[in-house]
Amino acid sequence: MKIEKVEMVDLDKVADLFNQYRIFYKKESDLLGSRQFLQDRMINKESEIFVASDEQNNFMGFVQLFPIFSSTRMKRLWLLNDLFVAPGYRGQGVSIKLIEKAKELCRATNACGLLLETAKTNTVGNQLYPRAEFVLESDSNFYVWNLK
Repeated sequence: MKIEKVEMVDLDKVADLFNQYRIFYKKESDLLGSRQFLQDRMINKESEIFVASDEQNNFMGFVQLFPIFSSTRMKRLWLLNDLFVAPGYRGQGVSIKLIEKAKELCRATNACGLLLETAKTNTVGNQLYPRAEFVLESDSNFYVWNLK
């Protein structure tokens, strides 16, 4: 397995994975929209996307990170927003490898850490993240405001 930064030449293949990810989260399939969303992020340098691939260069999964900042620490902080492994590749350590690549990005950019959110019902994720050395924050409240 290899983990590499997504390049524009990989856009169609990673867009397919991204579309599967969205479907997993109960969104309508939209391959063209997925492709456009990722293309915009890449062109505008608004995210970092890494993909795991097997020996035949089949894409197994991806992670997408968005830069944000911590004012109190006066450093970059990476939001690990998207992590997905295709069903046929689950249980092979792909998620851990992708998270390790995210940690490498954090170190390379002198960031202060990684931040993520997952549903309380995400049993797999809630077992994965502590194994990957993430700590469940219990001292803060998480609020959201959504435009209707």
